[in-house]
Amino acid sequence: MAKVTGIGGVFFKAADPDKLKAWYVEYLGVALAEWGCAIFRWDEDQSTQPEGVTVWQIADRQGDWFEPSKSQVMINYRVDDLDGVLDRLAAGGVTPVKGPDVEDNGRFAWVMDPEGNKVELWEPR
Repeated sequence: MAKVTGIGGVFFKAADPDKLKAWYVEYLGVALAEWGCAIFRWDEDQSTQPEGVTVWQIADRQGDWFEPSKSQVMINYRVDDLDGVLDRLAAGGVTPVKGPDVEDNGRFAWVMDPEGNKVELWEPR
């Protein structure tokens, strides 16, 4: 049977794309290719095993998981050093809306980006 085999990309709109890209570069260390997009490769991610997974889930529209964001999406970013990322965010005046929390599969924290999207940061175990 023909089927989906994984996530090939994440795309979202922004009121000021250049400003939002700059925020992700400065505070989350996202490396942009010369054509303006980031490529994340599992085999280059030293924080987890190359055979790792990407989670896909549909959330209840009436739930509060994405709060305080009003966005329809929330992206989870794997990070290699949650404390270091949170320190960089704090230096820029960004405080977590929740976390850091310790779960069975790692540590998590949540922040809001400049356009009001809730961002989940995950440091795998």
